[in-house]
Amino acid sequence: MAIILNIETTTKNCSVSIAKNGETIAIKELNNGNYSHAEVLHTYIESVIKEARIDVKEISAIAVSKGPGSYTGLRIGVSAAKGFCFALDKPLISVDTLKALSIAIKIESGHIIPMLDARRMEVYSAVFNHKYEQVSKTAAVVITEDSFLEFLDKGLVYFIGDGAKKCKETITHKNAIFIDDVFPSAKQMSTLSFEKHKKNDIEDVAYFEPFYLKDFIVIPEKKKKPTF
Repeated sequence: MAIILNIETTTKNCSVSIAKNGETIAIKELNNGNYSHAEVLHTYIESVIKEARIDVKEISAIAVSKGPGSYTGLRIGVSAAKGFCFALDKPLISVDTLKALSIAIKIESGHIIPMLDARRMEVYSAVFNHKYEQVSKTAAVVITEDSFLEFLDKGLVYFIGDGAKKCKETITHKNAIFIDDVFPSAKQMSTLSFEKHKKNDIEDVAYFEPFYLKDFIVIPEKKKKPTF
């Protein structure tokens, strides 16, 4: 039996779950429009462990959503996951954020394009078919009216994630379907982390780094003109 603690902090949704053999048995998450992860993450971890009625020593592995996503959110989630791995001497499993987001919906045909908000009209995205097989590489994409035409011209395309909302007015193809209020969640991580656990597909805890996709850029404040 595998009991896995799943941690998702790549967006404004702070989400934690406990899964037993790939089935979520306890979950706690908060999406209040702010990045509250540093304040609530460890409290949520304690909460799901209590709700699942397990001893922390029963946890088989720690899984973390590896990105892409918010730089700060990724650092917080990965740091917490590593801390538990070292403290409990448990393996670390990384889960692709966009893959986990894609399985939040079920379709019989067409494609799913999970999108995470980047800057301006840019999103982090990938394309998955109805079997959840990735058919395009993960990339930072600047959205235009011609984005993803090779898939839209073939059939229905379902856009999900916090990056999809801002694309509605730009992508107006008749086959484009936008699904609101879908965020990466530790619930969808449960199946994927269990599959990796069965294959012993684990990370080196000491050297693992999140998948940032882009370098973190600090925008300096404008210098104020001196007043005399």
